Amino acid sequence: MSAESAGPGPGPGPGPGPGPGSEPGPLCPEHGQALSWFCCSERRPVCAACAELGGRCQGHRIRRAEERAEELRNKIVDQCERLQLQSASINKYVAEVLPGKNQRAVGAASAARELVIQRLGLVRSLCETEEQRLLERVHGEEERAHQSILTQRVHWADALQKLDTIRTSLVDMLTGMDDLQLIQKEQEIFERTEEAEGILDPQESKKLNFNEKCARSLLLTQLWATAVFASLSGTEDVRIDERTVSPFLQLSDDQRTLTFNAKKSKAYADGPERFDHWPNALSTTSFQAGLHTWMVNVQNSCAYKVGVALGQLPRKGSGSDSRLGHNAFSWVFSRYDQEFCFSHDGQHEPLGLLRCPAQLGVLLDLQAQELLFYEPASGTVLHTHHASFPGPLFPVFAVADQTISIVH
Repeated sequence: MSAESAGPGPGPGPGPGPGPGSEPGPLCPEHGQALSWFCCSERRPVCAACAELGGRCQGHRIRRAEERAEELRNKIVDQCERLQLQSASINKYVAEVLPGKNQRAVGAASAARELVIQRLGLVRSLCETEEQRLLERVHGEEERAHQSILTQRVHWADALQKLDTIRTSLVDMLTGMDDLQLIQKEQEIFERTEEAEGILDPQESKKLNFNEKCARSLLLTQLWATAVFASLSGTEDVRIDERTVSPFLQLSDDQRTLTFNAKKSKAYADGPERFDHWPNALSTTSFQAGLHTWMVNVQNSCAYKVGVALGQLPRKGSGSDSRLGHNAFSWVFSRYDQEFCFSHDGQHEPLGLLRCPAQLGVLLDLQAQELLFYEPASGTVLHTHHASFPGPLFPVFAVADQTISIVH
C-alpha cells in the first residue's frame, strides 16, 4: 500500500462504519465489510480487508473513502462556481454584446444596400450614357452613309444627263451632217468624246457602306462578355471528337481532357479525320448560328491553342495548312511559355498579358461575326476578333505541354 495515506492496521478490525442512526452502506462482496477505503489504482471503493497486506489492493494507492468523497465535493463546488461564472458571462454577452452586434449588423446591411444601389446606379448611369453615345454614333454613321449615297445619286444622275446629252449630240452629227460638215466638226467631236471619257465608271467605295465599327465599345464588350459568362448564356457541352485526336495526344474517357505525349501513340487508328502531325483536336459539334460559349482549363499547360476552325481544316502533314493559326481555316488564342498571341492565316498578333490565365473563356457570336477570348477570374476580355466566317465553326484545341480540359 502506498505511503501517501496509511491503510488500516494489521488484523481484521473493521474500518469506520456509518454514523449512528444512518443506513448501513453497501458492503464488500468478498469480505462483507464496510467500503470505507478508496483504491486509487482501481478507481473504486474497497474494504479494510482488501487494503490490508495480502488483500487484492495490496501495493495500490489507498485513501480513506471520506477523503475521496471530500475531494469530489470540493471539485463539484469548484465546477459549480465555474458554471456560475460562465452563466454570468453568457448572460452579459446576450444582454450587452448581442444587441450591439445586431445594431452593427443592421447598420452594415444598410450600408451594403446603399453601396450596391450606389454602384449599380453608377453602372446603370454609365451604361445609359454609353448607350446614348453609341446610338448617336450609329445614327451619325447612318446619316453619313445616307448622305454619301444621296450625293452619289445626284452625281451619277448628272453624269447620266451629260452622257445622254453627249450621245444625243454625237448621234445628231452622225445622222444630220454630210461628209464636209462632219469633218468641220472634228474638234467638237473630239471635245465631246474627251468629256465623255472624263466621266468614270462607278467604283466600290467604303464611304457608301455603313461602318459597323461605330457600334463597338471596349466598355460594352467588357460588360457584355461578363454578363454572358456570368449567366452562362449559350454555354455549350463541348466534347472532343476522338476521330480527330492527334497521336501525340491522349483523350480522357469523358472526352474533355487532352494530355500531351512526346512519343507518338499507336493506340489510335489512322483515319481521314485524324491530325497526324500537329497535336490538334476538333470538337464533336460545330456552330453556324447564334451565341455560344465554352470554358477551357489551361492552368497546367505552358503551350496550347484554343479557338475555332472550319471543318475544311486539313488534317495531314507538317505544313502550315494543318497548323492552327497558320492558315485561313483557323482562329486561335495561343500560349507558348510566357508569350501569348492571336493567330489567323499566318498573322500573329501579340497580346501583352500580365499574368497567365488559369481558365480561358471562348465566346462565339455568329450573328455579330465576333470571336472573343475572356479570363473569368479577372473578368478581362483578352482579345476580340471580327471576321466574316465563311462556314460552320468547330471548337479546336492543341496542347504541347501537360494537359488542358474543357470545363463542364
